[in-house]
Amino acid sequence: MSFFDAFAFAAILVAMPSAPPASEGLPRESAETQPRTAHPLYATVGTLIVAHGGGPDWNARVEEVARLVNTGGPVAVSFLMGPGATTSRFQDAAKRLVNAGATEIVVVPVLVSSHSGHYEQIRYLAGEIGELDEAMLHHLHMAGIQRAAVEVPIRVAPAMDDAPEIAVVLAERGRALAVDAEQRALMLVGHGPNSAEDNAAWMANLRRIADQVKTRSGFREVKVGLVRDDAPAPVRAEAVRSVREMIALLQELTGEPVVVVPILVSKGQISDEKLPADLAGLPIVYDGQTLLPHAEVARWIESRVRATAQPDASMR
Repeated sequence: MSFFDAFAFAAILVAMPSAPPASEGLPRESAETQPRTAHPLYATVGTLIVAHGGGPDWNARVEEVARLVNTGGPVAVSFLMGPGATTSRFQDAAKRLVNAGATEIVVVPVLVSSHSGHYEQIRYLAGEIGELDEAMLHHLHMAGIQRAAVEVPIRVAPAMDDAPEIAVVLAERGRALAVDAEQRALMLVGHGPNSAEDNAAWMANLRRIADQVKTRSGFREVKVGLVRDDAPAPVRAEAVRSVREMIALLQELTGEPVVVVPILVSKGQISDEKLPADLAGLPIVYDGQTLLPHAEVARWIESRVRATAQPDASMR
């Protein structure tokens, strides 16, 4: 990044409206001031929230949302990678849920897309598939993560995909950066997968999210792009170029700096370092606030549990 580009990018950050603390937001206030009543049908359904994992701050945001989840049954958290992976292993979390009275477990992957290697890891751990890519299996073994030896059904819910609750969060993040949303464009930028096939599946879901966000937020235009952060360097470079071109076109259309919101689970290196570097020099407004923490994500988890669980029919 040149000195001029860095200076220009910093100037945009300084000029943008101050965002509310990550723990604020209308959905969260509503959730905290009006406790939800859990249906007794789900009292013996254990919820196992599984996330990628990162540093302590990254993980803390997942744990904060887990505390807002209220299905009526026990809730546990597990991480696939990072420092928290060895201390919150899948098999240990599942056992805790059974010890707390769970007679079935719903695994909710806190992932942006169901089309990813990490989603397959989770399906493998739950026993839904018998084999796993060698590299992904190695990651699990390095952290001592294995299938759970529990005598209850384990079912895996879909990831975030095109869930309406996620659109609510993204719309709120965008509106926090633009009091004049109807005059501006919003660009949603995600991590993305490696393969072209998975990339198409991600984009199909995220375009539906973008449509929902446009309706909810009132932005003049809402577009989505993926930087494909773990893909080979030429693939990633092309993905970043495409995102930059779209932002430039949106700015030309509106005549205003483009609001950029990351479609990322939690704050870390990508939100704080990589995306700002990728978008340096562009006319944008960006604060790096991610999906977590937000009470609407807890509502999404509850929705996934209700849709996936198969509790005793006699209690219906």
